[in-house]
Amino acid sequence: MTRRGFVIACGVVPLIGGDINVGLSKDIYNHIEVIQEHFFPKDSTLPSAKEFRAIEFLNSTIYHKSFDRDIRELVIDGAKEFIKYSKGKFLTYNRREREKLLREYEESSSGANWLSRIMVLSIEGLLSDPIYGGNFKKSGWIALKTDAGEPRPKSRYIFDD
Repeated sequence: MTRRGFVIACGVVPLIGGDINVGLSKDIYNHIEVIQEHFFPKDSTLPSAKEFRAIEFLNSTIYHKSFDRDIRELVIDGAKEFIKYSKGKFLTYNRREREKLLREYEESSSGANWLSRIMVLSIEGLLSDPIYGGNFKKSGWIALKTDAGEPRPKSRYIFDD
């Protein structure tokens, strides 16, 4: 078994092109991915979360060494709390049931804060330069009929070694 296969089998989703040892647990990854797909569905005028690679952007961004640890904890702890709140059934729900549950969860202060953070990170993934792992094939920019600011980044982060 390869190292990557072992890590995936252990339930950790590796970063795309990043350090294999960090990433969201499979359960948290799957829940956030479905929530992002709910926010940005396939039938929208914007690209879907899957099309612009929202979860890959979020996963790699929150684990970058320059990312705010408190926000990373908010994302992870909030996901755990949401999974517990939904009694682990969210992934089995249809779109209408998901909407109802998300609206209920949004009524709590921690739920509103967490969902807002997931939305912000998703929008960043939609509009960021593709070098950061989101906005795949410039799909967000194309949908909004806009161009990138110049100069565009030549490396992923200023803080990369």
